[in-house]
Amino acid sequence: QVQLVESGGGLVQPGGSLRLSCAASGSIFSINAMAWYRQAPGKQRELVARITSTDSTNYADSVKGRFTISRDNAKNTVYLQMNSLKPEDTAVYYCNARVIVVGGHYEYNYWGQGTQVTVSS
Repeated sequence: QVQLVESGGGLVQPGGSLRLSCAASGSIFSINAMAWYRQAPGKQRELVARITSTDSTNYADSVKGRFTISRDNAKNTVYLQMNSLKPEDTAVYYCNARVIVVGGHYEYNYWGQGTQVTVSS
């Protein structure tokens, strides 16, 4: 019923920047919080940044001051601007959205397919 499609990943040198996008589509009534998670090889998936429907944000300590999350509610899209990238930011980045579907009463959790970000010289 709801699909999340990420884009913007790729290979970047240390110190560089990337901007990830995630567009939600389908039978959407409303989207509450949206977030970006990441999972590096051999590690658990971790929260990178989260933004609520009222634009309140929170970030993992490791990305504060370097990453910025934002959203365009008219487009059902969330963005992650990543600056000053480090090799330890290398991971698959996943979009997450908590959605109430048309005709529904409860919030459900949806995930994108993931996009690879590699930071290497």
